[in-house]
Amino acid sequence: MRLDLDSLRDAFGFGVAGNFAGHLEQAGEAVDFVAVDAAGGAPKGIFPFYAPGSGTFLETFPIAHDRLAKPASDTPVHLQIEPEVGLLCDVVRAADGRVERLAPRALGAFNDCSIRRPNAVKISHKKNWGAASKGLAPTGFAVADLDPEGPTATFRLACFLRRDGATHAYGVDSALPDYSYYGEQLLAWMADRLNAQRGADGTPLEDVGALLADAGAPATVLAGIGATRYTPLGARTFLEVDDEALVVVYDAAATSPAAVEEAVRSGAEGALPAASVLCQRVEAGPAAPALPG
Repeated sequence: MRLDLDSLRDAFGFGVAGNFAGHLEQAGEAVDFVAVDAAGGAPKGIFPFYAPGSGTFLETFPIAHDRLAKPASDTPVHLQIEPEVGLLCDVVRAADGRVERLAPRALGAFNDCSIRRPNAVKISHKKNWGAASKGLAPTGFAVADLDPEGPTATFRLACFLRRDGATHAYGVDSALPDYSYYGEQLLAWMADRLNAQRGADGTPLEDVGALLADAGAPATVLAGIGATRYTPLGARTFLEVDDEALVVVYDAAATSPAAVEEAVRSGAEGALPAASVLCQRVEAGPAAPALPG
């Protein structure tokens, strides 16, 4: 199905932190969550990356299908692909306005690209530096069920970097049900976090539910459900202008991990069967906004 960007401008965007074992450690962000109280095995929390009408840097629509802006700067800018599943959900609210549940509608390949800013106080400060700072595949899968043994049981997520004519595995090819939280457990947890998570000094988390309300309580959210682990190359390699960042969500019942890698290496990723493919070329962009505060 088509994932139309114009239809997402009125949606709300948030991500899930720490939903795949080992990613935060590779990204150098595990220390940020020392003061966060999370149940064993649970993600650390949620963070906003797009809050329309918020009057902050988060109101800039950051999603693109085919390009990624690297901010201009007099100092090195370190961007890393964050290979994720982007989950489009309808928000079902209770009579009192609280989020009762999130109803999945579609999923696709998503790049929750991060700018590594050591002095950033909140996760969101690393997530939206303007237009084309995020990526969503132009097509995805219609889904209404995320059960780990349901229709997406055989889905996988892969990530590659194309540079100077060579293709490199950037993320570890992973099964979607291997997320720490997936299916109904994840959906219920995200709804709870939208209702109950509060910001606190000393943590990188914010009151995302308040931002959702301030945005006019949109009926739709786009959730990045967590980045998978990097390959050794991905963990140490930052994006440069003219690179291509590729994220692929595919059904392994229709094609194998080896076939996906071969298709990307030959530039034929667009012909993959049963796949949602995001390919972003890195372009020079304007300077990033200053850190809040």
